[in-house]
Amino acid sequence: MTKILVLYYSKRGNTQKMARLMARGVESIEGCEAMLRTVESDLPDAEMPSDAIVTEQDMMDCDGMLIGSPSYFGNMASPLKKFIDTTGNLWFSGAMEGKPGGVFATASSLHGGQETTLINMMIPLMHFGMVIVGLPYSEKSLLYTQSGGSPYGATHWAEIESNRGIDQNEKQLCLAQGKRIASLAKKLKV
Repeated sequence: MTKILVLYYSKRGNTQKMARLMARGVESIEGCEAMLRTVESDLPDAEMPSDAIVTEQDMMDCDGMLIGSPSYFGNMASPLKKFIDTTGNLWFSGAMEGKPGGVFATASSLHGGQETTLINMMIPLMHFGMVIVGLPYSEKSLLYTQSGGSPYGATHWAEIESNRGIDQNEKQLCLAQGKRIASLAKKLKV
C-alpha cells in the first residue's frame, strides 16, 4: 500500500476540510491510502483536533506528503512550523529524500498571502530532499477559479469570518492534488 501523509493545521476547520478532500483524491488512486494527521496547537481559540497528532514515525512511514495551513502573514501557522522545526532527524537521516511533496493553504482574504504561504511551506520539503509537486494547468479549474487555487498548490479563500465554503473549483483542485501526489508516490515507490 502506498501511504500519503496529509498533514495540516486548522484553527477554524477550513484547512481540515481541504485536507479531507486531498485524502479523498489520494484514496481514489488504487493501492493508495491517506494518513490524515494534524499538529497540537497553542494558539488561542483553536478547535480541538479530531484527527491523530502527527509523529516523526508517520513521516518516515509515508511514501509522499501533503502539508496544509492557514495563511498567517504570508506564512504557515506557528503550530505547523513548530512541529516541522522538531524534525531535524529526518533531514539529517535523509528519510524524506525522493518522496513527492505538495502544499495547500487557506486565507481569510482573497489576497491574504496564499501563494507566499505555499512557497514558504515548500522550503522545508526541499531541505528534506523531497520532490515538489504542484498543479499543472491541465487542471482546468486553475483557469476558471475566481477564489482559490494556484499552480503551487490548492488554496481556499474562506472570507474574513471563515464562513465561506469550499467552492467547486477549489474542491476540484484539492481532489486533483491528492490524486497527483498519490499517483507519483506510487510510481516512485521502490
